[in-house]
Parts: sequence; structure tokens; C-alpha cells
Amino acid sequence: MSVSHWSGELWLGHDFGLIQGAMGRTAPHAHYAHQLIIAPEQAVTLELDGKRHSGHFLVIQALQRHAILQAPDNAFTVYAEPLSIAAADLQACVHNLCPSLPALEAALRACPRLPLADRRVARALQALDAALTGKVVASQLAARAHLSLSQLERLFARDVGLPVRRLVLWRRLRLAMALLLDGQPVAQAAHGAGFADSAHFSRTLKALFGVTAGQALKTLRPRLLA
Repeated sequence: MSVSHWSGELWLGHDFGLIQGAMGRTAPHAHYAHQLIIAPEQAVTLELDGKRHSGHFLVIQALQRHAILQAPDNAFTVYAEPLSIAAADLQACVHNLCPSLPALEAALRACPRLPLADRRVARALQALDAALTGKVVASQLAARAHLSLSQLERLFARDVGLPVRRLVLWRRLRLAMALLLDGQPVAQAAHGAGFADSAHFSRTLKALFGVTAGQALKTLRPRLLA
């Protein structure tokens, strides 16, 4: 299946992202973010876990495998970090909203945030983010959280839903996107987020979002939210 380009506006916040415009088709993929699609005019058609769904308000849970098969020229897409925003709260915050980028931004900022119940996980995540520009060593994250490596992996499986290595890739991708939207070239943003090179960044983006950097970013007008 060919993958078409996206176009429109992309707004990126700390723990959420917003897109308005034409949605491109994607290859099947799964990413660590809740995704909500609002199509006021024409319905969007998705493949979710091997089944087709069409509608004007569609929710894709974090890590749910999906592909965009058909989409209109004007739709809104919301991405929310699952460690910060629950899928049910995301739906409640934007349901019955007359969609616009400013209205969605205000709704996402007002959406309740999830607390991390285990402070050890919080310390490990802080250490992870601080180390993203270089090599992230899981045993060092465990030590910062006063845990053994096996304890850290068990806590990540319970509270985060991803192993350490996959969460590192997700956080690197999120950081690289922020650096790109801040005006850095792709190669510089990739290195700044700890990727080996721009090709590694692009492969990760394709694996997690079903599109390459060129397909997703070249025709989107970016805005990095404070």
C-alpha cells in the first residue's frame, strides 16, 4: 500500500500533539500514544487490529496496531502521552467540542493528568530523559531509582507498559520531533535526541507512526507550544 503525504498544521505540546489538515494513509503500525481522530465532514476509515472501522470520532488506544486507509482533506488528530492522560479522560475532554486547534489545545491543557503511583518509576523516568542525548543504560536508570535491573523491568511492565529499551526509543522520537519543530535540521535533531543518525530517526518514525519524516513533516506547518 502506498503512503500519501500529510499536510496542514502540527502543534506539539509537552505531552500531547495536534494536527489539522489532510491526513495521509499509513502503513500498519502501533505507537505509545493514545490517538483520537475527529473528522467533522467526511468519515475516516481505519484498520484496527485487522478490522475496518469508519467514523467521524475514532479512538486508538496506546500500542493498538492500526493503519489509516482513507481520510478526508480536513480532519483533526490528537495524540496524548498515556503516562500523562488516560484514554477515557482524553475522550471526555474533547467530546462535543467544536474542533479547532486553539479549542483542542485548551481542552488538552485542562485535561486531568495521571500521577505516577510509584516514585521509583518517576525517578527512573527523570534519569532516562536526562540521558537521552547520549547512551541510556538501563542498569544506571535502575541504580538512580534504587532498584535492581529486574525490579526496574517489572515496574516498567506494570506502570509504563513498555520495556526500558522501547520507552527510550519513544522518548528519543518525542525529543527529536520537538527539536525539529524548534527549527533544527533533521540530522542535528536526530543527534540531539540520541539517535545514531537521521536514518535511525526516520526508521523509528516509520516503525512507530507508519510514515517517514519526509512524508509526515515536510508539508506540515509546525508550532512548538510553550
